[in-house]
Amino acid sequence: MNKYIAEFIGTYFLVATVIGSGIMAENLSNGNNAVALLGNTLATGAILYVLITIFGPLSGAHFNPIVSLVFYLRHEIKLKIFVLFSIIQVLGGLFGTFLTHYIFEINIIQVSTNIRGELPLLISEMIATFGLIITILLTLRSKGNVAIAVALFITAGYWFTSSTSFANPAVTIARIFTDTFTGISPKSIPFFILGQTIGAYLAYMFDKFLNESI
Repeated sequence: MNKYIAEFIGTYFLVATVIGSGIMAENLSNGNNAVALLGNTLATGAILYVLITIFGPLSGAHFNPIVSLVFYLRHEIKLKIFVLFSIIQVLGGLFGTFLTHYIFEINIIQVSTNIRGELPLLISEMIATFGLIITILLTLRSKGNVAIAVALFITAGYWFTSSTSFANPAVTIARIFTDTFTGISPKSIPFFILGQTIGAYLAYMFDKFLNESI
């Protein structure tokens, strides 16, 4: 059970940090969205480093159905674990949304009205997710520090992608239910999740190509 608990708690803290830091940043930035995004970025990068470091030995620290999918395709986890991880990650993310709303004393149940875009956002999420998966796989191959690599990539991704680099269906779904700084309208969801799926598969195939070329 340890790996499932780790995935739930890790995804909870990831989403709680994304949404909570967004609320705090928006409250303190006096309408300056750049400052708010910077606060949101730094908090997310920091928590990713911590969560991957502490939960990596327990579950692999996926916190992301797309990451779990890639490891399933690589035959490193079984189908049952992939399915359970994905469910637990989504539930952990939703719990992160609702509990964060509670501690900030705002409506617990919300639906975002923040329409982030369509096709350009799909491409943006393809790029973000491709980059995230390649970061993980190539860092593992080089025996580098995955926690640092992922934290830095997502920190950068907030700023070089128009979608602010969600790259995670569990986090994407959780952000439907917050009408705060980091929310995403249900209308934009298909473009995000399709982009994430395509980006992850392209990264998987690219890594496979590199392995076969060695």
